[in-house]
Order: sequence, then C-alpha cells, then structure tokens
Amino acid sequence: MLDIKVIREKPDFVRQRLATRGAGDEAKIDEVLSLDEKRRGLLSEVENLKAQRNRISKEIGALMAQKKPTEAEAKKSETRQIGDRITQLDHEVQEVERARESVLLRLPNIPHSSVAVGLSAADNPIVRHWGNQPQFSFTPKSHIELCEKLGLIDFSRGAKLSGSGFLLYTHWGARLERALIQFLLDLHTSEHGYVEVSPPFVVKSECMVGTGQFPKSIDQAYAVQEGEDASTLGKLYLVPTAETPVANIHREEILKENQLPTKYCAYSPCFRAEAGAAGVGTRGMIRVHQFDKVELIKIVKPEFGYEELETLVANAEAVLQKLGLHYRVIQLCTADMGFTSAKTYDIEVWAPGQGQYLEVSSCSNCEDFQARRMNLRYKAENGENRFPHILNGSGTALARLFVALIETYQQTDGSIAIPEILRPYLKSDRIAVE
Repeated sequence: MLDIKVIREKPDFVRQRLATRGAGDEAKIDEVLSLDEKRRGLLSEVENLKAQRNRISKEIGALMAQKKPTEAEAKKSETRQIGDRITQLDHEVQEVERARESVLLRLPNIPHSSVAVGLSAADNPIVRHWGNQPQFSFTPKSHIELCEKLGLIDFSRGAKLSGSGFLLYTHWGARLERALIQFLLDLHTSEHGYVEVSPPFVVKSECMVGTGQFPKSIDQAYAVQEGEDASTLGKLYLVPTAETPVANIHREEILKENQLPTKYCAYSPCFRAEAGAAGVGTRGMIRVHQFDKVELIKIVKPEFGYEELETLVANAEAVLQKLGLHYRVIQLCTADMGFTSAKTYDIEVWAPGQGQYLEVSSCSNCEDFQARRMNLRYKAENGENRFPHILNGSGTALARLFVALIETYQQTDGSIAIPEILRPYLKSDRIAVE
C-alpha cells in the first residue's frame, strides 16, 4: 500500500511514477486525495465537538456546585446531542476510511527511479547472460516427447484426475522433481543463509491482501470451502506461492532492529487458476495450474533494500549455474512489473526443445508496500516504528526448471544425463528407458 503522506505531499510525483506503468492508475490519486481530505475534515469536526463537550461538562460541574440543577440539566441535554453527533461522525469517518483504503489497496507500487520506462515486455532491458546455449548433433526433443518416452509425466492421467493444467509425475519424473526441491532447499539454507520454514498451504484472505494478490488478482485464486458449509467459502485460499504465507509470518508485529535482515526459504506447491489466460489448456508443463516452487523472502531495513535485491538475484542465479543451465537476467520495465514490485529482475533459462527462454525466477524489492498492507514494522534505534522492505524471489520455480533441465541434458540415445550436483539426490547419473 502506498504511503498516504507521500500522496498528500507529492501528488504530482506519485501520478507521474504511476503513469509509467501504463495502466491509468494515476487517475485514482484525485479520488484518494478527495477521500483523505473528507476524512481529515470529519476528524477535525469530531475533535472540536469533543473539546466543546469537555468544556460543557466542566460547566455542568460548576452549575451543580452552585445548586443550579435546571441549568445543569439543559447543559447535559446539550452534551447528549453533541455525543450523538460525534457518534454519527465516527460512523462517517469509518465509511470514508473504508472507501479510501479500498482505492489504496487497488493502487500498484511506485516503480523505483532506476527502472526502465517501457510499454511492454519488449522493452525489458537484458542485464546479462550466463553460459552458452547447448549444441546438439540432433534435433532436440521437446519435454513432452521426453516425458512420454521416459515415463516421467503422465499428462493424460493428470488431466483425468484434476482437469487440464495439472500434472501427474511418475517414477523417475517424481524422483527428479523431489531431488530438485531438496537440492534447492539445501543450497539456500547451507550456502546462502536462509532459514527454512514449512508453511501452511492454505491462507486467510488477509494474507492474500498483505502480499498484494488481493483484491487485484482474486480471479486467479482457488478459494476453499469446508465441506458443505457454503459460509466458509472464501475464508481460506490455496497459496499461489509460498511468498504469501512466508512474507506474512510477522504480519501485525513489531520486530526488533537486530532481527533484521530476516531471511526465509520455503517449498510449497503453487495453485493459480489464471482465469482466461491464453494457453492454459495446452499440453505440457509451461503453463499449469499447480506447480512446485522454492521461495526466498527477505525482510530488511530500507537502507539495504536494493543491496539485498542484488544478492537475492545472485542466490537464484546460483541454482542455474550449479546445474549448468544457460540463462539470461532481464530487468522488468515499468509496464511489465508486478503489482507490488518497485523493482524486479526476471531470470529466464534456455529450453532447447522449446527454442526459447522460460522464466524460472522473479526477484523483487517491494520496498515497504507489502509491510504497510500487513502492518509489519520494526523498532529503530531511535525508538521509531518503521516499515521494513520486503523482498521475494523464486529460488527457483518448477516445472519450467524441470523442462529446461531434461531438454538441455537429453542425449542422442534418448536418455537424460543428470548434472553432477543432482546425482547424490537422485542416486543416479542418468534417466533412460527401462
């Protein structure tokens, strides 16, 4: 959530930065300011009435001391009328606050000044490449053909169980997926200093609001209902990413300054309905409704937010480097960034069978945007309660990592060579037809 003080003090700046996103959100600033001014006017009237009531109450005491009950009773009647007006105004204040918050919750984050201004993904600057695209003496097969030939994924039975967009990993496919998850968790905890947590896979709606999935992307969420009790529908949701529960671990808390930076990593399945998204029904693993991911979360002091973002990206890159996979890092332009982000880097791995790069990690500094939504603060040395920066990054996402790995390491005989670092987890150096 944007800081209302910044909107009040720098409305033109906020409009200009929001305009770079290209979604027209800058037009909502006037509505926010109007509601904010109305709220402050009502609060001022309430304070004046309370001061008036206090003054009259003292007069009542004096009149009672002077044995003037009739006049005191008239004053009491006046205070009751003032009290009724205060009650009415308090209700109006609450209504205006709800209206103001509703608009604020729908405003995206302000892009950082270092973010390239652009109109679409075509304007995303490429930051760097790592490694070279693998060369083959044969035409590389797609992951679909490899999975079917080697029995790694049963696409048709996955669809039979849950519909299109769901996968059934089988035999070596299931083992490879598990090996990748274990490798990712071990890497980030043992080498990068993250604390592993295992969060619930369902969360309350306020957690979805806290990390910015709601209200904007509510159409992409899977709501949970308890049995046949329809009144429970929408109280809990399947997690779209481990970011949602993990970033909210300290919601509504005030941390000590020496607790920062706090670094968490977590595995979770991710559930995304992606209503109306093109290509959801196509076969394969590129776009699915359920996929696995290891997520990285940092809660840091604001002065270290962008230094920590670069480290976060390096932590995610280390995954692909250790697996020997060619990738590139791009910086998202203003129009392509996510709702909560102030600055984002995407890491895209090369998939030879697809002949394209696939996003496997998105690393963002949300600054204090999410912290404000979840009321997470820390107490600074001067005693001031401040909002920290919250960062999130995929460390990394599957199934696209799975796709890139099997397509990159496919052999002439149709088998899959396993990168050395994964062999202790998979207990094999190759996947072949049995």
